[in-house]
Amino acid sequence: MGVTIPSAAGEVLEQYEISNSLRFNDGDNPKLAITPSSEGDRRTWTWSGWVKRSSGFGTEQNLFSAGSGSGSNGENEFQLIFGSDNKLSVSSAAVGTGSTSGLFRDPSAWYHIVLAVDTTDGTAANRTKMYVNGNQETLDSALYSQQNTQTPVNDDVEHRIGKRLRNDNNPFDGYMTEVHLIDGAAKAPTDFGRFDDNGVWIPKRYTGTHGTNGFFLEFKQTGTSQNSSGIGADTSGNDNHFAVTNLAATDVTTDTCTNNFATMNPLESDRQQGGAATFAEGNLQITTSYVDSNYQRYPQVYSTQAVSSGKWYFEMKISTSDTDSFIGVHSPDNYASDSTTNPYGGYASTGAIYTSRGAVRINDAQTTGLGTTSQNDIVGCALDIDNNKVYFHKNGTYVQSGDPAGNSGGQAIPSGYIYGFTVGNDTSSNSGTMQVNFGNPVHTISSGNTDGKYGNFEYAVPSGFYAVCTKRLAEFG
Repeated sequence: MGVTIPSAAGEVLEQYEISNSLRFNDGDNPKLAITPSSEGDRRTWTWSGWVKRSSGFGTEQNLFSAGSGSGSNGENEFQLIFGSDNKLSVSSAAVGTGSTSGLFRDPSAWYHIVLAVDTTDGTAANRTKMYVNGNQETLDSALYSQQNTQTPVNDDVEHRIGKRLRNDNNPFDGYMTEVHLIDGAAKAPTDFGRFDDNGVWIPKRYTGTHGTNGFFLEFKQTGTSQNSSGIGADTSGNDNHFAVTNLAATDVTTDTCTNNFATMNPLESDRQQGGAATFAEGNLQITTSYVDSNYQRYPQVYSTQAVSSGKWYFEMKISTSDTDSFIGVHSPDNYASDSTTNPYGGYASTGAIYTSRGAVRINDAQTTGLGTTSQNDIVGCALDIDNNKVYFHKNGTYVQSGDPAGNSGGQAIPSGYIYGFTVGNDTSSNSGTMQVNFGNPVHTISSGNTDGKYGNFEYAVPSGFYAVCTKRLAEFG
């Protein structure tokens, strides 16, 4: 959907909003696949998609592939991949191999990738072009295909999203949306996006045709069949629907390039307080383990987005019987990760946590007897920076009769800090798995609550509090 807004010159522009994305969890080996019934234009085509990476940095991850996957080195396959060096790469015997000079390893960023191929072009260097966020990439190895070379793309062979054909491996880990294949035209990035008044590359509605084997994947459906009700539904009008493997309704999310939700940050391993953490399900499922007995410190991770004003809400579901976990907030600017005297030194005096053992802890001080948590419990955290308070609930009941909407009760936190959101493990005896929900849950929600406009939570968001996403940060952050 979108609304029109006038530009300074009187031109009418569309403010294009993207409502859904698809979350790929590499541990599930997910993929979308289709085999066209006939051959299209194998010489001229364009792939376009918006992508947000999660974990798995430093491993090869496949975005798009086509071909038979045969040959000892996959000679009969085309690939668009994130390489183990975190560069974007094109690999194909038909057009050659080349990688970007830049690295793509920000788990909070959405990247728009356009790959335009036209082997009929009289200039060899122009036959394969890659763009990221509207800018053409200089590839480290020129893709000098022979003129009029035919690629596997648009042939009547398997085409995949999210996993390589050869050996059925290299799954993608992250989010993807607004995926186009244009059969028969090498498009410019401006067909799919534009720079806004702040110089930020944003999506715009594609208005051209897709050609015989082209498709447009919006991920608005939740079914698992290969039809218009499936996750892999093609909305280009061609009905080139994809078969779905190891993807479910909970993998369809509202985290998109026009409303970017917070996740947990896998790059902050140095802040895990001597413990270890693994990330899954789009960086929203965290498994922690205690490893540092010398300093009695516990693993924790924190969010990709932080706030300095406003009122914010998120939830955590305890997924395992090992329930030694916590939820809370802290200031990344005052993070004492080298503390050897306080196992919760990361919170110093600038944050608060609620532990599964029924304690609210602020630095060395804690209040106990607030109700322990168990497997499948959902605990919530409401952060009120405007009044310097934080509130916690267990299954919808706030501890110590706190009332976030009424500014009553809660735990006092210092003013003047930026606060991030954190989860972790609070004992030396157990590991734990937690599913974090900033409004784009990985678990099934039984009731469904928004912040008035955005997000999907198990329990009611307190009035005046908001999901942690860029739309709300722009309004209230």
